[in-house]
Amino acid sequence: AIEQAMKSREILSISDPQTLAHVLTDGVQSSLNDPRLVISYEPSAVEELRQAPAPTNLSQEELLARLQKNIRHEVLEGNVGYLRVDDLPSQEVLSRLGSFLVTHVWKQLMSTSALVLDLRQCPSGHISGIPYVISYLHAGNTVLHVDTIYDRPSNTTTEIWTLPHVLGERYSAEKDVVVLTSSRTGGVAEDIAYILKQMRRAIVVGERTEGGALDLQKLRIGQSNFFLTVPVSRSLGPLGGGSQTWEGSGVLPCVSTPAEQALEKALAILTLRRALPGIVHRLQEALQEYYTPVDRVPALLHHLASMDYSTVVSEEDLVTKLNSGLQAVSEDPRLLVRAVGPREASLEPEAEAQEPPEAEPEVPKAEAARKALVDAVFQVSVLPGNVGYLRFDKFADDSVLEAP
Repeated sequence: AIEQAMKSREILSISDPQTLAHVLTDGVQSSLNDPRLVISYEPSAVEELRQAPAPTNLSQEELLARLQKNIRHEVLEGNVGYLRVDDLPSQEVLSRLGSFLVTHVWKQLMSTSALVLDLRQCPSGHISGIPYVISYLHAGNTVLHVDTIYDRPSNTTTEIWTLPHVLGERYSAEKDVVVLTSSRTGGVAEDIAYILKQMRRAIVVGERTEGGALDLQKLRIGQSNFFLTVPVSRSLGPLGGGSQTWEGSGVLPCVSTPAEQALEKALAILTLRRALPGIVHRLQEALQEYYTPVDRVPALLHHLASMDYSTVVSEEDLVTKLNSGLQAVSEDPRLLVRAVGPREASLEPEAEAQEPPEAEPEVPKAEAARKALVDAVFQVSVLPGNVGYLRFDKFADDSVLEAP
């Protein structure tokens, strides 16, 4: 595409460097359908690259200040842990400051009942930090191969596995984890969201992510003030099955919602999931006490206890899942669950949710009133062919039938 543009001599007539950069960017992006390729004109970037200190040259205090700026945490209402990461540190930084993170951040989150990992403002990070995040959310009894990274400059492939040992404790596998994403979530943060989703370890809530690259490098073109931003590493994504990956397309959330509403939505999901054990227990009790085909009750109770609720993110999801499972096990389409009332106790057997029957009217003493009552309950006529017709829309109380 570049050679063709040069041969046509169109770009040679562009005198403004910013315009030239835009034209070149449009050309390479349209040729490859890859928006990650960018050509820019940045005279100031040369000096910035020259002055920028490498992370390895930063003091412990400077690293700590940067870490505290990019990682924040708190415990929200309902004992929900909240961890916001705006830039994932490298393995070197995490090794140097691991004790600080465990003592001042992780220990405060360990006792929470669920965790929200906020990656909405995380456009970048270091590949070497990926196994640390995944490992603290993965059960420690096995190591798991979570990704394979191909690096183009070195032409090498590196496997990423969870760590066999971590500093401090791992977050319990029995606790729910929600990852928040936005259209700004990029690169390494996308890989973390993708891995946790494929592991079925986290519910991703928010917007489709950027669809960026694990490692974008800005390369100076010769000795000019032009730069080429290009992806130099690629995720091969074993957890996605073969060549599937999030690059270019982004990570699709489990629950789509605008980024600014993602935390509120996550907390609502966690409230429902916190109520799940109580809902299931009440359903089991109702089946034991009321369901007439008693021979099917043990199978129904076992099904409720062994059902996988990991994908339930709304009352509608839960109602659909329960009705599908219970009716399949019982072979009884009358067995229904529906959502009613407050969210914390909103799922009850339909029989309990029905309104009480209307009270039967008293039988009046006046003859005309009695006739009007009978006419309201029964409809009687003789059809052609001397066929009698009797219609009633509900069974009357015996006091109505016994009245003279």
